[in-house]
Amino acid sequence: MKARAQAKTPEPGQILSVGDVTRRIKILLEDALPEAWIRGEVSNLRRQPSGHVYFTLKDAESQLPCVFFRGEALRCAVDLRDGKQLLVLGRLSVYEPRGAYQLIVSAALEDGVGRLREEFEKLKAKLAAEGLFELERKRELPARVSTVGFITSTSGAAVRDFISILRRRGWRGRLVILPAKVQGREAAREMAAQLAQAARLGIFDLLVIGRGGGSLEDLWAFNEEVLVRAIAASPVPIISAVGHETDFTLSDFAADRRAETPSAAAELISSAELEQREALGDFARELRDFAEGELERRRARLELLAHRRLAASPRAFIEPQFLRLDDGASRLQLAMRQAVHRRRSELHSRAAALAERAPGPRVRVERARAVALGKQLVRLGKTALAPHRAELKNLERRLRETGVARVLQRGFVILSDATGAPVTRRANLKPRQKVRARFADGEAGLTAD
Repeated sequence: MKARAQAKTPEPGQILSVGDVTRRIKILLEDALPEAWIRGEVSNLRRQPSGHVYFTLKDAESQLPCVFFRGEALRCAVDLRDGKQLLVLGRLSVYEPRGAYQLIVSAALEDGVGRLREEFEKLKAKLAAEGLFELERKRELPARVSTVGFITSTSGAAVRDFISILRRRGWRGRLVILPAKVQGREAAREMAAQLAQAARLGIFDLLVIGRGGGSLEDLWAFNEEVLVRAIAASPVPIISAVGHETDFTLSDFAADRRAETPSAAAELISSAELEQREALGDFARELRDFAEGELERRRARLELLAHRRLAASPRAFIEPQFLRLDDGASRLQLAMRQAVHRRRSELHSRAAALAERAPGPRVRVERARAVALGKQLVRLGKTALAPHRAELKNLERRLRETGVARVLQRGFVILSDATGAPVTRRANLKPRQKVRARFADGEAGLTAD
């Protein structure tokens, strides 16, 4: 038996620590496996007082340790519990103290959506293989829609929006609401039953089936096989108007036309009538224009024939002369009125000029000025005479005091001769000469000695 060869002693630089190996593994894992969605079942769920959640995500082949840190766990709306099927979003990391790898979870969803998507794709492939979605099976919508049946829930906003748009756009047809559940277990069968009822009634030109938006689970009734087959078998054209724009339901593929929302279906129905109404209006306008043009041409032709007939009669010669005479008379009257108007205007102008030159206004002005000057002169005269009047009164008073009457009252007598001349001296008197003596109270005759 050969002796086992001894291992070569490593160089010091070739020796790694356990921490070095663990860190290298961590770097390799985190670089090789970035954040991804992973499906699995929850087990060994543990909630720590810190708020962190630890659990194992497993399937039939393996298991993966997971940690949901407190901040992300509080934002998660899923009820985490053992046995729950989840879709988790996370990244791989290595917990170095134990050398164990684990998934750091940032979000979690229930895995029901995944199962529904798988069922959707399987049923879609099955029905497509049967030819239910072929374009050749789809029918054109009728150009004229008189009666529309709308299969939907009467409690949803979709039916109110549908009716509101038809009214606003002036649609004049008849709308019949065929009530049915649009969500839940029995929704697909109720809608399929209403499709069958609409076919039996035979009054509809077009059917609309739909509801407002929602999640994949909310809209799942429109993916059920019983409803999809009923839509494909309907003898009446159908618009699928499920309230979502980006995703499709199987009802959309089976229907003759898809509308993004019930409101869009109402616009589609009313648009056809609006187009027809506009076309009818254009035709009516063209017909009216043609009729008016033809009537005008016939009227012109009739007037031409009438003129030709009148031109051949004596009346055709006389009537223009009457017109010329009336026209001449009218022009003469107009010329006379214009001449009178001109003369009147000239007369008014000359009267105005004469009025400006007439002496009357100037005399009135000068008279008013003279009156004002007279009043001013009176005022000035009174002012100038006031001192002289006072002096005159003073002299008058002094004169009265020294006058004959005052002297006579003091006892003096005035003698005058027969001629009335005053006798001022005794020598001037002759013997036995008659004189008159004037006293204060009267006169008396006297004879000189």
